[in-house]
Amino acid sequence: MVITGSPVMSAAVALGIGLLVGAERERRKGEGPARAAAGIRTFAVVALLGAGAMAAGGGALLAVATLGVFALSIVAYRRAALDDPGLTTEAALAVTVVLGGLAMPQPGLAAAIGVTVALLLASRDKLHRFVRVVLTEDELHDALTLAAAAVVVLPLVPNESLGPFGALNPRRIWMLVVLVMVLSGAGHVALRAFGARMGLPLAGFASGFVSSAATIGAMGQRARREPALLQAAAAGAVLSSVATIVQMVLLLATVSPPTLSVLARPLAAAGLTAAAVGAFLTRRAARAPDPPHVVAGRPFRLRMALAFAALFAAVSLLSAALQHWLGAPGLLGGVALAGFADTHSAAASVASLVASATLVPGAALLPILAGLTTNSVTKAVIAGISGGRPFAARVVPGTLLVIAAAWAATLLP
Repeated sequence: MVITGSPVMSAAVALGIGLLVGAERERRKGEGPARAAAGIRTFAVVALLGAGAMAAGGGALLAVATLGVFALSIVAYRRAALDDPGLTTEAALAVTVVLGGLAMPQPGLAAAIGVTVALLLASRDKLHRFVRVVLTEDELHDALTLAAAAVVVLPLVPNESLGPFGALNPRRIWMLVVLVMVLSGAGHVALRAFGARMGLPLAGFASGFVSSAATIGAMGQRARREPALLQAAAAGAVLSSVATIVQMVLLLATVSPPTLSVLARPLAAAGLTAAAVGAFLTRRAARAPDPPHVVAGRPFRLRMALAFAALFAAVSLLSAALQHWLGAPGLLGGVALAGFADTHSAAASVASLVASATLVPGAALLPILAGLTTNSVTKAVIAGISGGRPFAARVVPGTLLVIAAAWAATLLP
């Protein structure tokens, strides 16, 4: 948002910020002698003070004005500390005077920040309830971990090719760690929000971005423990294959768009097939009787995210080494073997070779499909071991149909 005009317009923006924030504080200041010290008039005056200080003396005078408001806020806090130990109003006053000053050179930015501050103040009860009641301690811990990984660590990681054969990009690897945590957390939210009958299919889809094979194993164990959840668990297991295809598309689009173009038809066929089978099983799960309460557990496991990134790095090194030493046949065998563990990292490592001009896009087709095929074998075995015959009978046919559709779209003219 860009606001242009005279200093009068900028001062009007500053006044608007003061009135907006002050209106919210006015509703909470109370009545009588015990009321809070600052309301709508105080905030409007403080905002204009910031604007006037900035216009008259620049940043130095604005700093003096801010310190003055801060000193008055301390006096007001000491007077009201016994009744209200919070510092929200005092902090809002200091922010308002600064925003009033900011409105003179950058009114658009000041207005956006002012609206955000007012929304935060108005959402006090909802935010407090969310943090204290809705959010568990484990969820809060994981949310802070995710924030640190995405906001603090990611910008510090170098974005360049390192290691043997230039196969490792630290920024790309850490982005995978963040992606795994975000998508696993989405599955946790779906399970808590929608329950087991519909939450398990949604959670299976979201968890498939992390590891479809691991998701199938978890769903199979749940179906074995609680037979009433068989339909919902099977739907989540099959829908994790949709996530496998979606994540592969996202990874290839990020790492190497030319590789995605080559694989567009087989991936589209596989994704549509998995979605159709998953929708059929989800519909059956929705018609089943209400299952018992299900505990969602933790949003994600940092160790799993790090393990996925480590596997990606190892597969990238292996694929680059085999390609360097043996050419295309070595790459095909290496990616096929890696696919037994994880098809996402195998596909991304091949695409990285295309991105670095080590491999032409057309040569990436068979290795990636080979990794997808061997990963389907892993899924079928895990379904039988974890969930038993009833679970495998619902999951394995859909898994085989997905890989068959991918190969059919590749081989048919």
